[in-house]
Amino acid sequence: MKKILFLTGTRADFGKIKSLIQILENHQDFEPFVLVTGMHLQKEYGYTLIEVERCGFSNIHTFENHTHETTMDLTLAKTIEGVSTFVKDTNPDMIVIHGDRVEALAGAIVGSLNNILVAHIEGGEISGTIDELMRHATSKMSHIHFVSNELAKKRLVQMGELKESIFVIGSPDVDIMFSNTLPDLEEAKHYYEIRFPEYAVAMFHPVTTEVKEMQHYAANFVDALLQDTHNYIVVYPNNDLGSKIILEEYQRLKGNPRFRIFPSLRFEYFLTLLKKAQFIIGNSSAGIREAPYYGLPIINIGTRQQNRALHADIVNTTYKQEAITKALAEMDTHKVKRTKADFGQGKSAELFLESLEKNDIWKLNHQKQFRDI
Repeated sequence: MKKILFLTGTRADFGKIKSLIQILENHQDFEPFVLVTGMHLQKEYGYTLIEVERCGFSNIHTFENHTHETTMDLTLAKTIEGVSTFVKDTNPDMIVIHGDRVEALAGAIVGSLNNILVAHIEGGEISGTIDELMRHATSKMSHIHFVSNELAKKRLVQMGELKESIFVIGSPDVDIMFSNTLPDLEEAKHYYEIRFPEYAVAMFHPVTTEVKEMQHYAANFVDALLQDTHNYIVVYPNNDLGSKIILEEYQRLKGNPRFRIFPSLRFEYFLTLLKKAQFIIGNSSAGIREAPYYGLPIINIGTRQQNRALHADIVNTTYKQEAITKALAEMDTHKVKRTKADFGQGKSAELFLESLEKNDIWKLNHQKQFRDI
């Protein structure tokens, strides 16, 4: 059996890798391990370790990487220490990481420095913040790349990665989006005690490169929601620098009957609620990835998703309250112009498994090379 270590730090990246873990769970040739850290272990963000445990995976382990410091570099350092200790105890054959957060970069650093194959999910994508630097740095520290589409593959080739190390599998969360395991709307609303018949979804995350302006941005966002007339399901931001500012602003929404505020939502329940929403507003990747698949109107605020692959008719607006209010006024009559989605068709887990079952992937040189174009 080959040991495959999956590292997860947030509800978002777990939604991306969940189907990949599930397909290996009962496979005779692979033994998956899940190392849970980051936001999953913070009570103020919903303690989503519970959601990982509900999946019933055989090997779930935890370590806390949260610090009370205000800089992400110290969290990165603590995560490297925790992953390193776990890796030395379990000796995995591969470390699987996702995206652009410090947990992913830590996993890539530990794997590459300990001569362990590192597989990066959804590398080769671009955005407008520090996330992009983190994602590309993680890709360069990884040996294997499971990407969403051909454009992402092309970017990795531009970065000097070997074509034979890049596998196009689509975005793994699409596997769950169109599975038959999602709850129906009434079940989801009953579970979370959501009583209004119609609603929109609001998700607003901090932008670490603009942290000095986050107080102003968050206040504008909340002001616009309060002046609007729609009902809202509001989900807490991630725990990046600036998140506490947003949470403080959300205090103004509490007690208002038009708002239901949650630290986190179970991924399948979130997908059902998103699918049936009137629209989504904020700066979450859910508005770039999941919402277009459901044909949902989208208001994207600010720079956090700048340069991401936009394959739907997204209403982009600035952080100004007037601009957000204007966009909201258009939502009841806004018609989405559907375009072809380019993040797979829900077979990511199957393609992932097929790649692992081939001997070629295990013969890739741990000593990476830069391939000139």
